[in-house]
Amino acid sequence: MRHFLGIDIGTSGARAVVIRQDGRIAASAEEAYPLSTPHPLWSEQHPEHWWRATQAAIRGVLAHLALDQVEALGLTGQMHSLVMLDERGEVLRPAILWNDQRTAAQCAALTRRIGETRVVAETCNPLLTGFTAPKIAWVREHEPGTYARMRRLLLPKDYIRYRLTGAFATDVSDASGTSLLNVPKRAWSRLMLDALELTDEALPEVFESPQVTGHVTQAAAHATGLLAGTPVVAGAGDQAAGAVGAGIVRPGAVCVSLGTSGVVFAFARTPATDARLRTHTFCHAVPDKWHVMGVMLSAGGSFRWWRDVLTPGGGGSVAPGEDDRAWSYAELARAAAKTPAGADGLIFLPYLSGERTPHPDPLARGAFIGLTTRHTRAHMTRAVLEGVAFGLRDSLEILREMGVEAGEIRLTGGGARSQPWRQILADVFQRDVTMLEADEGPAFGAALLASVGAGAFSSVESACETAVRTKASTAPIAAHLARYIPAYQRFRALYPSLCEDFARASEGYGTGPDTGGCA
Repeated sequence: MRHFLGIDIGTSGARAVVIRQDGRIAASAEEAYPLSTPHPLWSEQHPEHWWRATQAAIRGVLAHLALDQVEALGLTGQMHSLVMLDERGEVLRPAILWNDQRTAAQCAALTRRIGETRVVAETCNPLLTGFTAPKIAWVREHEPGTYARMRRLLLPKDYIRYRLTGAFATDVSDASGTSLLNVPKRAWSRLMLDALELTDEALPEVFESPQVTGHVTQAAAHATGLLAGTPVVAGAGDQAAGAVGAGIVRPGAVCVSLGTSGVVFAFARTPATDARLRTHTFCHAVPDKWHVMGVMLSAGGSFRWWRDVLTPGGGGSVAPGEDDRAWSYAELARAAAKTPAGADGLIFLPYLSGERTPHPDPLARGAFIGLTTRHTRAHMTRAVLEGVAFGLRDSLEILREMGVEAGEIRLTGGGARSQPWRQILADVFQRDVTMLEADEGPAFGAALLASVGAGAFSSVESACETAVRTKASTAPIAAHLARYIPAYQRFRALYPSLCEDFARASEGYGTGPDTGGCA
């Protein structure tokens, strides 16, 4: 049986997954690394941490396999994050991550200089704070010494590719999130490069996702335990790779991912855009195809915040019989499931890191609305889970307006493993939601892309037909629908009424007139 390796450079850790040709999981391993927030709105990581964790994760899966069993590997990872290298290939500064919100002024300045119509025509998206291009402009303005030494720009998974193969390469799906790619033409945009005064030499070569981009070097083989010469395919950004792993490679099914961020992902035959620019349109990991997705920045991240910040030591309102201690995710979710749908009128806005869809506002903030003395920790937990579900439904509603086919809803990501949360999603979406048999996330999709690049399958579609399987679905509970219809309408009305207050709340934290505000 042939084996293929997928590596995912996530926000919290590196994950390695080995699959057999039939899609069964042969081995998996994960290694965590830290996240740095040195200033308000900032989010950074050091690429060396990614490389160390990748080595450990690869060795973790190889411990369960024969050395020569991995035939090819694919890469995926967090999108948009900026890695800058000097002329020797050394990292110049910590990577500025996808959820970093410092660049609103640069987004506004670049948009004025180029013109929003021209930006969207080239990239199919507006310039947003999370994207890569404004990060480059920020470094040029605020760290000119670092910028002057910059010779190469890479995305996270592509930095790992460089360490594995010595090649400077990327794929069209990940490159789509830089604001530097002509998305309809699937090539770097001369317009955007000129606006940032970037040369072609600074950027990696662009490939379709299943194409081989290089081979594991002797040095990388020594560091990881892989065989020298193992082919490495282009791979994809985490959302496109996750969609491949979920079988979203033809019209119809939609993928809803519950990771740190939350994503609603739909296949598209052409690079169609939302008239109000609330969604992203990127190249898909399927050659010559595209996808549309809505992105909320704090989905599972909202649940993690609630667990880590409020519950250690028993924060929150405690009802009789509740333990005044730190709870696990599962315990919190089980308690939330015992409270009524709608959390007795309590609503949570999940904008803890700003927001993208449908509100591209880096200054949006989280909030509990409607708190009373009767609300317990369980009510607040349920409100968090429901708030994320409402935010994801916003993206589903936009897809419906765009006429994008959205039949079956497939769930992926760590949050999807929670049965109470799955039930809430089904109730809020008013649709059945389906789990996948192999829920290994983007790393699974990256391994499938490697199998195509190695010739095990003729196409990404055929690989998914063989390897992707669904399992049990969760249906909405009819009695909950009547509660969620008005609750969702209340949720939708809250951001417009509070966005100016969010902007004022951010004053004095390094924000200025171009930093963001009501979207």
